[in-house]
Amino acid sequence: MTDLFSSAPPPQPATNFRPLAEELRPKTLDEVVGQTHLLGAGKPLRLAFEARQPHSMIFWGPPGVGKTTLARLMADGFDCEFIALSAVFSGVKEIREAMTQAEISQRQGRRTILFVDEVHRFNKSQQDAFLPYVESGTITFIGATTENPSFEVNSALLSRAAVYVLKPLSEEELGQLFTHAQGAAFPDLTFDDAAKTRLVGVADGDARKLLNLLEQLRIAAHGASVSHIDGAFVANALAQNLRRFDKGGDAFYDQISALHKSVRGSNPDAALYWFCRMLDGGADPRYLARRIIRMAWEDIGLADPRAAQVALTAADTYERLGSPEGELALAEAILYLAVAPKSNASYNAYNAARAHVSKDQSRLVPEHLRNAPTKLMKELGYGKTYRYAHDEPEAYAAGETYLPAGMAEPDWYKPTPRGLEAKIREKLAHLRALDKVATAGKSA
Repeated sequence: MTDLFSSAPPPQPATNFRPLAEELRPKTLDEVVGQTHLLGAGKPLRLAFEARQPHSMIFWGPPGVGKTTLARLMADGFDCEFIALSAVFSGVKEIREAMTQAEISQRQGRRTILFVDEVHRFNKSQQDAFLPYVESGTITFIGATTENPSFEVNSALLSRAAVYVLKPLSEEELGQLFTHAQGAAFPDLTFDDAAKTRLVGVADGDARKLLNLLEQLRIAAHGASVSHIDGAFVANALAQNLRRFDKGGDAFYDQISALHKSVRGSNPDAALYWFCRMLDGGADPRYLARRIIRMAWEDIGLADPRAAQVALTAADTYERLGSPEGELALAEAILYLAVAPKSNASYNAYNAARAHVSKDQSRLVPEHLRNAPTKLMKELGYGKTYRYAHDEPEAYAAGETYLPAGMAEPDWYKPTPRGLEAKIREKLAHLRALDKVATAGKSA
């Protein structure tokens, strides 16, 4: 009788699977795709490699552009110990262990490169912990960050490190990486131009994302017994991959800045493009609605007071309809603001007045402008010489003063010659002329 248990196959060792991005990580500097502004002949990082003189540095750039790869290549090129920490997962314990390991290597005559990924996630005290080891030469510090180091890295650490800005890979560079990956990892698959274009577009400058997409596609193709990949297969095989950004990061604020400046620059197509890019990237339409309202007040102002009403109505419409229907109202508001006449005269006047008041003394209200609800106040002369504008010619008390005694007319509000403000400008000029006549009559 057969023993069911004895007939079972022996257990197989686990497969050592590594992601394609790790398998194809460059082994030499010449294999790195992109960053030619840093790695080309005579460029800063190329010179550092050739001089074999490591120095502390910070790599600033979006995901998947080679920050970790360059740090590893430096450790190999400079024959240094390599210690990697992630600020997401590491704490004080891991930092102390890394420093202890670096001190041991130093006593043995070997330098250590400490690579800290997402360094901006470390707080101030954690970042400060590296300073004495950097100054003593125990470690060469290399930090990687997707956020602006000017805001996210302590000034003390920043002053001891060179900052290198890494750029997203271009379509041509992603194409080179695609060709290399296809030949190295799955030569049994062929791709038409539409498939390649779609993959490069979805990768959006991120080399690691492109390799991960190719890996997903390889699994899907083998599962479907497909050897030729076209654009339709790519669209069906991959989940929708929108170009995302960290909603608190530089890409987010760069895009809202581009949207605001496109509206201010009266370019409706550019404004609509950045608006849609932000929606595509996952921005909250309510946040965009708030920014649209601000644009109306800051950049259109009294040149077209209807702009503020359009923006407010669009925001209210979005609250009633939600996405995606309500997004059309926001888009129309964007277009209205982009083509409206522009004026920041109110904005400038407000800022100038606030700045003046914050520095000026507390001046008294002139007696003729004070309210006089009681007998005592009337006896003190409050409001006695006040001129009621509606009883004056043109409903304007020519020559009247409304500022505190001794304060010159500041001329903060300067209407532009655009839109409704052109009419406001004409009216104010006429009223100033009446003031001059009235003042001249008093002095005569």
